[in-house]
Amino acid sequence: MGMVHATLEAFDYRKTLVKRYEHWSLLIRKKQVTLGSLVLVINEDIRQFIDLPEEAFVEMSKITKEIEYNLKSIFGYDKINYLALMMVDPQVHFHIIPRYKDIKYFEGIEFVDNGWPGIPQFDSFKELTEDQTQMLVTFLQQKWQAKND
Repeated sequence: MGMVHATLEAFDYRKTLVKRYEHWSLLIRKKQVTLGSLVLVINEDIRQFIDLPEEAFVEMSKITKEIEYNLKSIFGYDKINYLALMMVDPQVHFHIIPRYKDIKYFEGIEFVDNGWPGIPQFDSFKELTEDQTQMLVTFLQQKWQAKND
């Protein structure tokens, strides 16, 4: 990866990268709003949707298929939310929040979707330790599959 911008740094991409694509990086959120919360960050220093190259949108279509296929098969979410907030971290990115009616567990950690069935509660999250982060990243990397149909 060339020069790393502030949003990739803010989400600690060196430790949270699940998969790197040509235009995007898929990271886990250390602050897990729900189990499997991710962030999709543009790789270049692009701060507005209107400045994204067309190829980034085409690739994003492929990536969202992978995200939904994989998170559904791995964790069995009930719904999924994509939020482009970009208030603090300036480069284009999406928070991807799988939504669950029921409590989920990963490696003995309990995850509750406190906003279900409403808006995700970003102030209610599980902050992963470095070990838990590495465990979840490795788990997702091992389970992740390309989904091209």
